[in-house]
Amino acid sequence: MTQMSMGAALTASLHRAMALDERVIVMGEDIGRLGGVFRITDGLLDEFGPTRVIDTPLAESGIVGTAVGLAMRGFRPVVEIQFDGFVYPAFDQIVCQVAKLHYRTRGRVRMPLTIRIPWAGGVGAVEHHSESPEAYFVHTAGLRVVAVSNPQDAYTMLQQAIASDDPVVFFEPKRLYHTKGEIDLDGDVADAAPMGLARVEREGSDVTLLAYGAQVATALDAAIAAEDDGISIEVIDLRSLSPVDYRTIAASVRKTGRVVVTHEAGGEAGVGAEVIASITEQCFHYLEAPPLRVTGHDIPYPPAKLEKHHLPDLDRILDAVDRVLDRPNSLTPTAGVER
Repeated sequence: MTQMSMGAALTASLHRAMALDERVIVMGEDIGRLGGVFRITDGLLDEFGPTRVIDTPLAESGIVGTAVGLAMRGFRPVVEIQFDGFVYPAFDQIVCQVAKLHYRTRGRVRMPLTIRIPWAGGVGAVEHHSESPEAYFVHTAGLRVVAVSNPQDAYTMLQQAIASDDPVVFFEPKRLYHTKGEIDLDGDVADAAPMGLARVEREGSDVTLLAYGAQVATALDAAIAAEDDGISIEVIDLRSLSPVDYRTIAASVRKTGRVVVTHEAGGEAGVGAEVIASITEQCFHYLEAPPLRVTGHDIPYPPAKLEKHHLPDLDRILDAVDRVLDRPNSLTPTAGVER
C-alpha cells in the first residue's frame, strides 16, 4: 500500500492506463507542457509524447467532438475539462453525439470516451469554476456518470472508466485533490468492485445517509458526531450516479427505515430527488419517515466568501437526521426539504 493524494492517484491511474493500452490518448487545455491546471497530467507528455498527450485549443466543443471521432476509430480518448463550469460549451457534443451514437447505430459504434471534470466547490474559486452539473448528465440516457470520494477510488475507477466501452462522465471533487489515503498500486483493477456499485462506508442501524464526492467525508463526520447522541448512521457512498446501485441502497433502507441524502448541487430536480423517488417506490413499506435532502441552495454558485453557507455542512445534515428520527430541537421542524 502507498500513501498518495487523490491528485497523484489520478496521475498514476492515467499513467498505468496509457502504459497498458496504446489506444489511450489524453486531450485537453494545457494538459501537456503545463501538466494541467491541477497538475493531474504532469509528466505524461515526457513519457508518452505529443501524439498521445495533446494540448488542444480552448474550445470544449471541438475537444469533445475530436474525441468522438477518435473513439469511433478505435482509440480510447480521455478528455479533461479544465473546470466544471467550462463543460457547457461541450454540452451539445456530449448529449447529442457522445450519449447517442451507440444507440443511433444500433450497437455498431462504441464510444469508449472518458470525460474528466474537476468539479464542485470548497476551494474559493471565481465564477464558473465551482459548478455541480451532474444532474444534466444523469438525465442523459447513454452516459455513465461517476463521482469519486477518495484516492483509492480515483485510482481504480478512472482505469475502469477508460476500459469501459461506454462513455463515462468522471467527476473529481477539486477540494479533495490534496486529500491523502492508502492506495494499492499493484492490485488488478479487474478484481476491484465495479464502478457501478455503491459502497457502505460505515455501518449503522438508525438512519441511512447517502452521499457522493466530497460530501462523503462530511457524511462520515456527521455519523461520528451523531454517535455521541446514541444515533447509529449508516453512510453509503453512491460512487455511480448513473446507473445508481439501488440494491445496496434498498438493503440499507430496509434495515434503518429512514433516509437522508446530501449533495452539493441544488435540490431542485437533483440527484437526491431521483434517488428519493426510487427509494420510495422500492421501499415504501419499510420507511418510518419521509426521506429528506440536504443540498446546496437553488442559486447560482455564490462568491467564495459565501460558499461555506451554500455547501451542506455537519449541522445541516445532523438537523435532517434529527427530523427523520422525530427528535426535538431540529432547526426547521416543519420543512419537507432541507437545502
